Amino acid sequence: MTPPLGDIAHVGHAQLFTPDLDASVAFFTDYLGLTVNGRDGDTVYLRTYDDYEHHSLVLTAREQPGLGRLALRTSGEEALRRRVAALEAAGRPGTWVEDEPGIGELYVTTDPDGHEHALYWESEHYRAPAGLEPALKNQPQAKANRGVGVRRLDHVNFLAADVLASAEFQERLLGARPTEQIRLDSGRIAARWLTFTDKSYDVVYTEDWTGSSGRLHHIAFAADTREDILRAADLAIDTGVFIETGPHKHAIQQTFFLYVYEPGGNRIELCNPLTRLVLAPDWPLVTWTEEERKKGQAWGLKTIESFHTHGTPPVA
Repeated sequence: MTPPLGDIAHVGHAQLFTPDLDASVAFFTDYLGLTVNGRDGDTVYLRTYDDYEHHSLVLTAREQPGLGRLALRTSGEEALRRRVAALEAAGRPGTWVEDEPGIGELYVTTDPDGHEHALYWESEHYRAPAGLEPALKNQPQAKANRGVGVRRLDHVNFLAADVLASAEFQERLLGARPTEQIRLDSGRIAARWLTFTDKSYDVVYTEDWTGSSGRLHHIAFAADTREDILRAADLAIDTGVFIETGPHKHAIQQTFFLYVYEPGGNRIELCNPLTRLVLAPDWPLVTWTEEERKKGQAWGLKTIESFHTHGTPPVA
């Protein structure tokens, strides 16, 4: 049975592993403009200025980079219980934990590829301390006065050995809607974009050509304008941040983007997707063919291939 639309309210926050915690924290604060909002041993909690919750990103020290937990906030306590019941009935049981500041109990499970997902409802709204109070009362925190000044965490792109199985996990058990996909000539689904909201996508699954499981392609942060993405590129070359590709425009979803690497080895996308919404309740799934995908991005830039999708950062 298809779950009710709206049981998942939005992407709450993501956790990244990094082998160089201090350098990664400096990247996210100095370059992207996030604010540190707590630390617990080898874990640091950071937030974008327009996030209403305690944190948008969790950085945890590990030997290898990658994605830890993706946390999704439900639309209420009953919605959380419905999703937990559906996951357990489908043979994907999880465990209850309460291990993050500002967040109540989280139900932690995995998708078919092994990516950890956490569902929660209870969340305390952020109250800015002295020095970070916003001038406008409808904004949680003053805008960042350094770096790019990203507004919010936008989406997560998972690598997966079996894209279709993982995407259908999101659809059948969490209530995501597919909006676009890539179908190869063989019929295999090589990527699928899904949304829980009116945004055109919140999560993506991209085929991991190595056949590996549980790896990350990238996480993305939203900026207000295209000009912010261009400025981010200028700031990157001024400060030694490695630019992988862009600024440019994706053909799929039409996102204006820049791909960079943070010092721990995780790919980060800066994007301006704010004007593209999926408002039709009967939105048709847009399918791109292998031949269409070979044309590259919207203006002809080649799609990232080979080692760039391994999760291994290039040498700057």
